[in-house]
Amino acid sequence: MKKALITGANRGIGFETARQLLQKGFYVYIGSVDIKKGLEAVDNLKAEGWTNTEAVQLDVTDENSVKTAREEIGKKTDSLDVLINNAGIIGGTPPYTALEAKQEEFEAAFNVNVFGVARVTKLFIDLLQKSSAPRIVNVSTSVGSLTLQSDPNWPAYSYAKYAVYAASKAALNMYTVHLAYELRDTAIKINAVCPGLTKTNFTGFNGGEVSVAANRIIKYVLIDENGPTGKFFSEESNPESGEIPW
Repeated sequence: MKKALITGANRGIGFETARQLLQKGFYVYIGSVDIKKGLEAVDNLKAEGWTNTEAVQLDVTDENSVKTAREEIGKKTDSLDVLINNAGIIGGTPPYTALEAKQEEFEAAFNVNVFGVARVTKLFIDLLQKSSAPRIVNVSTSVGSLTLQSDPNWPAYSYAKYAVYAASKAALNMYTVHLAYELRDTAIKINAVCPGLTKTNFTGFNGGEVSVAANRIIKYVLIDENGPTGKFFSEESNPESGEIPW
């Protein structure tokens, strides 16, 4: 049975992604900052009949929390097949401009969206390397595309000015590029995936269905050895091939 860890999985897209992976036969570790909320999420999944799941206390901003989660999961499995870096924050109260944003908003967003991803990936990479077909998906956003954000013809050009969130996700994208390059001669495949604007707490329940968003992520969890790596995908922005420019 393949095993997956999803950060920030007690609600929203992360929770739905966990549900869909369980439906596909995975064992899923639900990473949650608040272990009580993680346990509630697991109870909800088990009530639906999905028993191959458990909650793990995991605060991506806390080195000790991530190390403890790695130790706990390492006691239960020798390898990890999938890491979905889903945990993320907007960093303030959007919309905000680059001049309006506060330093602490930038620091908070980067701590979760960039440093947190790097922290989790580094500490779990040894378990991933023991899998025969490991996959990493970094949950990103099309507003983190420098190319699209600077294009006046892009539909979201005139309103998607989330300076803090966009800057942190652009940095996450660069991290993804470098990580994919470093792992290019291994079996690990890593991609950045935008699930699209989705109806969750994160967006004030604006956007598309969470099931669609989760499916977009899972598509790149399930790629075979010939699948892409080091790419940026947003099916919402490019319905044909899914790939969008950095």
